[in-house]
Amino acid sequence: MASRRIRQLGDPILRVRCEPVHDPKSPAVRLIADDLRDTLRVARKKYDLGRALAAPQIGAPVRVIFVEINKPKFRAVLVNPEITDVGAEDFLVWDDCFSFPNLLVRVNRAYRATLRYTDLKGKDVTMELEGPMAELLQHELDHLDGILALDRPSGLDPFAFRSEWEKLHKPADRYGPPRPREV
Repeated sequence: MASRRIRQLGDPILRVRCEPVHDPKSPAVRLIADDLRDTLRVARKKYDLGRALAAPQIGAPVRVIFVEINKPKFRAVLVNPEITDVGAEDFLVWDDCFSFPNLLVRVNRAYRATLRYTDLKGKDVTMELEGPMAELLQHELDHLDGILALDRPSGLDPFAFRSEWEKLHKPADRYGPPRPREV
């Protein structure tokens, strides 16, 4: 278990399509998961942001993601995750990434998605995602396919340095205007 260097924009491993994991219960996968957890926690302290990391961001070209969210409390290691369905509704979000931490990119993401993955015990899990959680996992799954938010800009002027964006917007603005919930 150790914090690893987060690979930065320009590192070729960020453009690799990651290999599937054959044994989610293996010690090698547990080691990657632990390193992702430790690296995320160190990066959070440094940047004061972050909810997840994908394995290629620490130099491991395998299909593993670590997610840790405090509100609502959620922590999981996603092995071989895939989105099996998306809703018809999209929304715009200012996306950020530890691999280019000073840049924001406005992207279009599905507001709802269904995610399937295997956990570290080998159990298959299906989750229904909405809003920020759907956006987060679409971002992380893109990493597993060698796709960065920079590849998905939306609208005019879709790039902003974090410092400039923060002068003009509140953090809550990242996900666009408030949305009515369906009943």
